[in-house]
Formats: sequence, structure tokens, C-alpha cells
Amino acid sequence: MAAEASARRPAPFSQRRPKAEEGGEPRPKEEAADEPLPLAAQPYPQTLPEDVPAAFGTYGVAASLGPAAARRRREKSSGQEGAGGGLYVDRRKSKVWNYYTKLGDAYVECNVCKKQLSFHNSTTTMREHLVRKHSIRDTPLAQLKDDQSPEPEAAAHEAKRPRQTPPESGPYHGAPCSDARAEVILELVLEMIFRDLHPLSVVRDKGFGLLLGYLEPAFALPAPARLAGMLRHRYGAVKQRVERYLQTAQALVVCLERWASRLGHSYLSISASFIDGEWRRARCLMETQRARRDEGEGALGEKLRAVLAEFGLPSQAVFCVVHDSPQPPAAAAHGWAGLCCAARVLHLCIEAGLEVEQVQEALSGARGIVRFFERDAKASGCLTSKLEALNKSQLKLVLDAGSRWITTMEMCESLLELKWAILSVLEEHPRGAAAVQSLADHQWKLLQDLVAVLRTIKIAASFLREEQNASVSALMPCVHGIVAAIGQQAEEAGAAVRTVVGNIRAELTRRWGLAEEEKVLESPAVIASFLDPRFKELRFLSPGLRSELHRRVKTMLSQAFGHQSPPSARSRAPGSGYKAEGEAPKERSAGAPSHSMYDILLGEDPTESMPEIHQQLENYIVEPLCKRSTDPLDWWRSNEHRFPAVARLSRQYLAVPATAVPPDQAFAAGESALQHRRAVLAPENLHQILFLHQNFDLLEPRRSGQRNPR
Repeated sequence: MAAEASARRPAPFSQRRPKAEEGGEPRPKEEAADEPLPLAAQPYPQTLPEDVPAAFGTYGVAASLGPAAARRRREKSSGQEGAGGGLYVDRRKSKVWNYYTKLGDAYVECNVCKKQLSFHNSTTTMREHLVRKHSIRDTPLAQLKDDQSPEPEAAAHEAKRPRQTPPESGPYHGAPCSDARAEVILELVLEMIFRDLHPLSVVRDKGFGLLLGYLEPAFALPAPARLAGMLRHRYGAVKQRVERYLQTAQALVVCLERWASRLGHSYLSISASFIDGEWRRARCLMETQRARRDEGEGALGEKLRAVLAEFGLPSQAVFCVVHDSPQPPAAAAHGWAGLCCAARVLHLCIEAGLEVEQVQEALSGARGIVRFFERDAKASGCLTSKLEALNKSQLKLVLDAGSRWITTMEMCESLLELKWAILSVLEEHPRGAAAVQSLADHQWKLLQDLVAVLRTIKIAASFLREEQNASVSALMPCVHGIVAAIGQQAEEAGAAVRTVVGNIRAELTRRWGLAEEEKVLESPAVIASFLDPRFKELRFLSPGLRSELHRRVKTMLSQAFGHQSPPSARSRAPGSGYKAEGEAPKERSAGAPSHSMYDILLGEDPTESMPEIHQQLENYIVEPLCKRSTDPLDWWRSNEHRFPAVARLSRQYLAVPATAVPPDQAFAAGESALQHRRAVLAPENLHQILFLHQNFDLLEPRRSGQRNPR
């Protein structure tokens, strides 16, 4: 019985041998010896041999290792190389082991910093240590992951390979950064600063340092002082190119923008707008400097002259000044035409129209409702639930900003769309309804009529925001369209909205001089409309004013080419049939009549004695109109050879923009990214950063033949 019990008793772990699996080969002895048995399979606790470190006592199963494993560990401790050493690496499939040395089964040592880490059959901690402490980018995390389930054939093949030792000169810190590569990285850091309007101190930010350290560990971050020197050098180089580019312009339009920083400083940005020789719009920033509120008009004129002189431009090169101030600068004293920003004038006209008492009361009640839902979380949640039930969860309440009339329209629109849901929530919350000044029925009707008027003006703003309508040539047709459209809407509106419309129309007429014939004929906007092939019929003018404008344009052409030969259509397009003025007439053959025989019946041909520049103008007038979607610059690029004298005048007037800033920024409902970021820049490098931001890409598309880089 004792013998039978001894036979049934499990053999000790050290005496076990691998058994063949069903239908398979028996496992190698080395693999079986190297794999610990689960704790549940052990027959009884084992004692630790003396040659096994005490650190493995926590695993309990390591004590039953076979003779082969003990022999390999003795060979490893004595430094011998051979099959035992190769087996030591058999289980390590990850490339992370190129950077570590294993110290037994529970510890590893980093070959870079010699720090010891705990090891529990996982290389996750080892990978994180390499990335965080050493930023080894040549070993991506995807390549450092362990193979969780290697194939048996691959495991057996790896068991026969000799041990792989870490190279002495491995890429522990990444490849060394060469001088050329370091210069490129430094230039890219500088370019990031002025392209995205970052302060120079961004190189001191911790996140930026971690990112750059991971991408290029050997690169030393530059100091802000070094970046400031590089910024000045880049500014000087780009300024020379901009100066040469500006000197090619036929006529310049100076745009003035006043703005304030977060520190409370007032600034004046001076830009130049023009059309280059290839009929492309260009807007170059020339200067950004501190502005004083008490600065007089004369001081501003002298400041503009100084900026022009800095770029080697005479004051005569300026044709017009577009500003965003209610009071125009003294442009006429310097021989410049003056024009206020269309977006600014439109805002002032609407602001004057909304000053009606009944309208202000309704808008005040609307703001109170919006603020109530912003403060009361319970009411806001109830409103959201009702909107979800109505499948209108995308609708949100909007609070207006007093400086932008478009937000006032959006606030009224959101209230009207959510009217019934809002009233339902207020009825369910009596305390909230008592705290809010509810709108009466006539006030809801007033807001509805007001939104219809403001929508019409918003359509005009959207029209002026389009690229082909950036010129002032589209302004006067748009203004007259506003006056006519809102006048028709006022006929069906209430008394309060009729008063609003009357005030807006009066302000539009006064600020743009629509009722003064002389002021209309002298306006650069009206002349630009005539030189725009889409609006040259001038339907917003009376027939008498149109004829007078044609006469004045002829006078302007005569004065422009009175002392020189005008551009000849014949010289631009040979064989076109035009005769260039100033050419010697062909000699008539002997006995040829000096006049046509038909002159007896029809009189003398008026075109025979008409100057060619006037012929070009008459031919331009009878040309068919273009579609409103046509860019006038594209049309003039294709037809300049037919009307060269008129084209030269068009290049001057079509260069006048309708707004002092780009239209997208002028008619935006909120602050743009440019306005937000420039407001936090330090005053020391503000002008240079803004100059490069605006002008750096200006000349590159010109070389490649692209149009309108901005």
C-alpha cells in the first residue's frame, strides 16, 4: 500500500519532465525549465536553494528550478558566454532590451543613466523611462512593444541565438544634431512665432520645450534675445523686398486701423493697398506704432509722410486714404482723397437707427431673458430638454455685443426661433419669470420687424465680404440697394421700426453724401463703380449725373495724357484697327480727296477728330455688362489691350478697398484670431512680428503666378 501511495504521489517539480502534447512534439527541456509552474499546481511549498537570490522568494515557484536552469545562472554569474547566455535572451523579444541589462529576474539596469528599475515580466516601465528621461526618438513606442504571443517556432529559433549585448555607442540620446539642421530648426521656430503671432517667450514655455526635446533631443533651445536678433534680421530682409514691391505700384491707397491691446495701449496700423502690374490685389503692412488719443490731424499727416519716406515713396504716390475713424484725417491738405471704412459707417448708421426708445426697451428685455438662462442652470436645462423634444437642440440663445450690430440681429433671431420654448419654461418657473422682464406681444412683433430690416443689411455685408467685391466699386450700388430695400420693408412694419428705418436711411444719405450731386460726382467710390464693368451703367444715378460723370472721366483722361502719348490700343494689340495718338498720319496719295464723299450727306465723321483716349472710353461704355460674380480685375486683365488708357485709370480707382481692414475681419460677428493674438504681444517686438505675419507670404505667390494670397 505504501508503494502504491508513493507511486500516486506527484513527483517533485525539479524531477518533472515535459510531456508530449496530443498530436504534437514534446516541448524542449530548456523552455519547460524556464517557465514557472502556477502556484495552484505546486504540491507543497518549496525551500529556496542557497544559489537563488532572496529577491525571488515572493514568487515561490522559482525554488523548484531544474539543474539546467541552475547551471545557466551559475554560468551567467561567472561571466561565461555560451548556450546558457543565449538562453538568457530567449524570452526578450522587445528592442527595448538594447538599452537595458538584466540584473536577475526582478531588476534591470538602464545603460544610459545606470538607474535600476523593477522588472515583473513587462517592459512598459522600461519604455516609459526611455521616453520620459532620455527622449529616445529612434525607438518608437510601436517598435518597443513586446510580442505577447510569439509563435512556438519563432521561440525555439530565438532560443538557439547567442546573447545580444547593447552596443557601446547606441543612439541613447538620438542622433547628434548637425549645425545645418540646428539652423533649420531655429529658422522654423522663428517662422512659427511670426506666422502664428506668438511672443518670443514661447521658447521658455515648458510644453514647447518638451515637444522640441522629444523631436530633437540634441537641439538647444535659443534664448529670446537671440530670437529677437534673428527677428530684426528677417524683418530687414523682408522690408527691402516690400519696399521694392511698393515702388512698382502705379498708385497707393493708405489704410489706417486703430486698435487697442490687452495692456490698454492704443496702436495705429498703416497699410498700403494697390493693384500690381498683373492685376492682382495687394495689401502690405507698412507700420504699427503707438497712437495717442489727443493726436491732431496735422500730426497724423506728418506721420504718414514719414512712413512713406521710410519706404522711399513720395507723398504724391498716395491716391486715397481709407480710415476707420468717424472724423476723417486731414487728407485733403496733402492732396489725398479721403474715405471712411464701409463697415465702420454701416455700424454707425445702424447704431443711430436703434436709438429709438421703444426699440431700446425691447432689446433690453431680450438681453434680460438671455442673461437669465445663462445664470439659471435649472431653467437652462429645462430649455435644453424642450429643444431636444422638438428636434431643435442645435439652436442656442445668443447675447449681443454692443460693438457689433450683427450680434444684435443674431440675439433677436435666436429669441424668435425659441419663443414658445422660452415662454413655456418661464411659466414653469414662476420665480424666474418674476425676475425677468418678459416681452409683451407688441415687443415680439417689433423684434420680428427689426430682424427683417437687419437681415437685409446683413445681405449687403455678405456681398461686400466676397473677394470680387473687395474694391470700393461695389459699395455705392450696395448702399443704394440698402436704402431702397429697407424703405419698402418699412411700409409693412410698425411705427417704431419705420422710425428705425428712417434714421438709418438718413444716416446713410448724410455720411455718403447721396443727396449732394457734387459730392457724389467727386466720390472715388462712384468713379470706381463706373470703371467696374459690372456696374458701369450707374443705375443708381440719374441720366444727367451719368452724363456729367462721363464728361469728367474724359477730362481726367485728357489731363493724365495731356503731355505724353497715351497708351495706344494699336500698340498693345497690333491689327486691332486703333490708331495711336501721336503717330504720324499716313501720306495720302496724290489727288485723293481729303474728305469722304459721304460727308456731304452725313456730315463729318465724329470719330475722325476724336482723340483715341476718348474713343477708348466710348467703346468701353458700350461694352456689355459683366455678371456680378465676375472679378473686375480678371476682366481688365483680359481687356487691357483694348482700352489701355481707361485700364490705367481703373487700376488706380479699383485699388481703393471698401474697408480699412480685410472684409472678413471688418464684417465679422466676433473678434478674429489675428485681433486676439496681436492684442497680447509685447510692445518691444510687436511691429516686427505683425510686419512679417502680414507680408512674409506676399511675394512668394507673386513668383509662382498665384493670385490673391490673402
